[in-house]
Amino acid sequence: MTFSIKAKLSAMMFLEFFIWGAWFVTLGTYLFNNLKTDATAVSVAYTSQAIGAIAAPFIVGLIADRFFSAQKILGVLHLIGAALLWCMPGATSFSTLYPFVLAYMIVYMPTLALVNAISFRQMTNPSKEFPPIRVLGTLGWIVAGFSIGWLGWEKEGTLDLTFKTAAIASLVLAAFSFTLPATPPVKKGSKTSFSDIIGLDAIRLLKNKSYLVFFLASVAICIPLAFYYNFTNPFLNEVGMQGAAGKQAFGQVSEVLFMALMPVFFTRLGVKKMLAVGMLAWVLRYVCFAYGDAGASYWMLIAGIALHGICYDFFFVTGQIYTDNLAGPQFKSAAQGFITLATYGVGMLIGFSISGPIVDSYKTGDLHLWTPIWLIPAGIAAVVLLIFLLLFRDKPTAPLQRPGNTG
Repeated sequence: MTFSIKAKLSAMMFLEFFIWGAWFVTLGTYLFNNLKTDATAVSVAYTSQAIGAIAAPFIVGLIADRFFSAQKILGVLHLIGAALLWCMPGATSFSTLYPFVLAYMIVYMPTLALVNAISFRQMTNPSKEFPPIRVLGTLGWIVAGFSIGWLGWEKEGTLDLTFKTAAIASLVLAAFSFTLPATPPVKKGSKTSFSDIIGLDAIRLLKNKSYLVFFLASVAICIPLAFYYNFTNPFLNEVGMQGAAGKQAFGQVSEVLFMALMPVFFTRLGVKKMLAVGMLAWVLRYVCFAYGDAGASYWMLIAGIALHGICYDFFFVTGQIYTDNLAGPQFKSAAQGFITLATYGVGMLIGFSISGPIVDSYKTGDLHLWTPIWLIPAGIAAVVLLIFLLLFRDKPTAPLQRPGNTG
């Protein structure tokens, strides 16, 4: 790649994740404080992400892969997204806001696959060239969080500005997308089956007992993960943390640091221990939240946030590598699509659906009893970890092959 292409792809990644981090992190706090909703409404709002994740393969598989260049679809989707984001703060109730949030996530979630596709098509060695570009996305999320914390929008009750900030950034990315390298459809004129779209070919992986255990653990661990996305920011603001969104961005800083260290850990620990450490980090994170406060135990809140790097990298990134190795070259894309649909789609949908009513059940007046709330996802994660340790076997396995293929 030329320097110009690298710079464009890096800017694309920065804006892509700046947009998401600029409003999604504080959405729960906005709903609580500005629209006076309950926790169930917050969880309903966040289910839009899972619905968008389920819809994304159809948009990418039916449109981007067959008819239009990826960079053009990216531009159109972000243009629509900018309009939806700009309209959100004008909603005066949850019932009028939710259609905008749902519509936005349906058009945004496919862009996550599109920015990856645009990047990979320009690379000759993705394993080396992609990480330095993808890390700009994490940096975009960090800058968004630090900016919200520094500007004090949570404290001042002006979180409506997060939507407008994201809308402006989305408009910028929409225009910028049309300057990105041409990425024409790879399956133009071909037929795409339902099985191809959602990666059903990769269901053969579930015949491997250990992979089945990993797959079910991945879906189950996304249930406590939903508690983190839904309620961490409202929780931190409620217990008195100043600039909570900015502090939460340290989780992404941790993600970058542990991503750099992963090759070392992977060599020494192996797949099973890496996955187990990742799940253990989920348990510890929620225990820290359960007993942390803005006083003497403030360090526990920071520790819970900082554990994000281990939670995400050790489990999800290791799981992606494990899936990639087991699937083999013929099923790589199908396998990654299948596990993403199951986790960010089905698993998160379950988690988002149950977390809100649970939080509402521990509400007293205008506050919540956060200790028992956080111990519930900690307990779920602990059970998943225990079952995984008992049933998963970390043994070398041959890549999956199509029937009759001996090569």
